[in-house]
Amino acid sequence: MLHTDSAPLSVLYLGGTGTISTSCVRLSVESGMRVTVLNRGRREPPAGTETLIADVADEAALAAALGDRTFDAVVNFLSFDAGDARRKAALFAHRARQYVHISSASIYAKPVRQVPITESTPTGPNPPLPYATAKWEAEQALLGLPVTIVRPSHTYDDANPPLPGGWATVDRIARGETIPVHGDGTSLWTLTHAEDFAPGLVGLLGNPRAIGETFNITGSDVYTWDQIYTIVAEALGVEANLVHVASEMFPLVAPEWFWSGEMVGDLGHSAVFDTTKIRTFVPGFAPRLTFHRAAARMAAWRRDNPARPAADDTDAVLDRIVAAYHAAREVFAAGSGTH
Repeated sequence: MLHTDSAPLSVLYLGGTGTISTSCVRLSVESGMRVTVLNRGRREPPAGTETLIADVADEAALAAALGDRTFDAVVNFLSFDAGDARRKAALFAHRARQYVHISSASIYAKPVRQVPITESTPTGPNPPLPYATAKWEAEQALLGLPVTIVRPSHTYDDANPPLPGGWATVDRIARGETIPVHGDGTSLWTLTHAEDFAPGLVGLLGNPRAIGETFNITGSDVYTWDQIYTIVAEALGVEANLVHVASEMFPLVAPEWFWSGEMVGDLGHSAVFDTTKIRTFVPGFAPRLTFHRAAARMAAWRRDNPARPAADDTDAVLDRIVAAYHAAREVFAAGSGTH
């Protein structure tokens, strides 16, 4: 057994203040676990935690901050490549009874040949999306090691909307400006609120059966991209002004934009997941928050937090893509003799 006495389960989170991890830390505390959060200290972690300050990329600083501490479980949200994944697993091999590596569902090979996507669906490098390729390489580095691997899909919270471009895109919708939607807007996409993700992850902590296993942890809230944008617009009390743009046009028109690679490498493909395995290991895992309800919460959050991120170039990028869309229509109309 991982944890045999009556003392609270001790858990270390590397990260712990991000979109996904904040909800996991909060639920761990509420579940009676003894929670430590280690990061650079730039954000305040949820109440009830112990905080260690270090840059996890600095191996010497990390080791110094940890000292001789050991934990029942360590959850690492901050490994993004093979070398780091291998080093972190080695570092915690004798410091933790269970080591949990947070991967990504973007590592499944595209196009997916069959849905729903299970943990045995083929994975592979994703050239249009360096992030996904690096996450896949990180998993490859952990093959054969006694770790628990978790694959979230598109996870969000009230302060981080699941739209390409984030709040800048939400604000465009609110102003009635045109939003370019990749493809024909009908590909299926799974959205998971962080509050719904957390019970799945926290339910795996301290479970010896989870060691050596991989889990999809996603909700069952599946929509087309047209529906996703429309639901946000409805929550804002406006109509969505959408145009459909070929996914391949995004990296051609805006190669520097992070989301352009996503359009080709991930968002442009349907992503529907089988969660039988996590529900088997964590019987209480039952996502509850539909995107309709979450969109209303996000709209309320935005009203209470109106400031825009500094130096955000999303508007300019989306204007450029919309202009390219209209230019292509004009060229087609001229060539076909229609207006």
